[in-house]
Amino acid sequence: MNVPSFTQNRVAPPGTLIATLGGQPQVVTFALDALLARGEPINEVVVVHLSPAQPRMRRALDRLAAEFPRNIYLGRSCRYRTVPIRAQDRVVEDILDEPSARAVLATMHELVALLKQQGRTLHLCIAGGRRIMGLMAISAAMLHFGHEDRLWHVFSPDEFQERADEGAIMHARPEDGVRLIQVPLVPWGAYFPGLRALASLTPAEALQAQTRLMDAAERARCQAVISRLTERQVEVLRAFAAGGTPQPVADQLCISVKTVDSHKSVILAECRTAWGLPEDGPRLDYHFLRERFGPYFAELG
Repeated sequence: MNVPSFTQNRVAPPGTLIATLGGQPQVVTFALDALLARGEPINEVVVVHLSPAQPRMRRALDRLAAEFPRNIYLGRSCRYRTVPIRAQDRVVEDILDEPSARAVLATMHELVALLKQQGRTLHLCIAGGRRIMGLMAISAAMLHFGHEDRLWHVFSPDEFQERADEGAIMHARPEDGVRLIQVPLVPWGAYFPGLRALASLTPAEALQAQTRLMDAAERARCQAVISRLTERQVEVLRAFAAGGTPQPVADQLCISVKTVDSHKSVILAECRTAWGLPEDGPRLDYHFLRERFGPYFAELG
């Protein structure tokens, strides 16, 4: 009896290549050619760029558009579209200040989030443009990518780069040495979906939200440690958290320094577990207890 293979019949989701663009349009087609050669089902290319009023940018965009006549690329259907970086109602000319940097961040996050909502597999290539465009693109990828999405770097030998400069060559031959290298990326948003909400906040709001998340995580770790301690060990921990050192803690609790050290060893072992620190990791001492538990006990009052 033949059992149908659902894995074999499953259709891969449509793929989109997102590329940042400067004045080198050929890097986009180099990446696309390499992905198609790998069998990636890419049927859309989205190019993110600054204002086309800049002559060099205009030339690069025109050169790329010519590769996709009527949304056909090398004989196959492939939609081509451009996304200019906007700040309110204007296209950003260059990234010269914080408002224009925030515009890049917003554009990248909105684009990547929208494409993921559409169920597309994404391939991000930092092909060109200002370095901050690449940084913002990676930021968006870390929040919105899934495990199926990829970040790519295009390597071209120096000699070939010179010959292909400014779109003089749009398609590389195997002997030209162009290679597509996958860049490792942890899709944190897939593990912690709540992080994705940070993308819609202003930098100040995002910092406050991150601080709250960090405080909540620290509080939970402190509570986990305390829940595994004896009453006496908690007293020792409180004394260290208040800024005490071994001898004053021993005097305060009317116990020997040796007993204090014994309790401290147990407490620090529980801290290693709670904070996920390896045995051969950083050395922990009463300074660690003051830094981590001082704010916790101060909050309790």
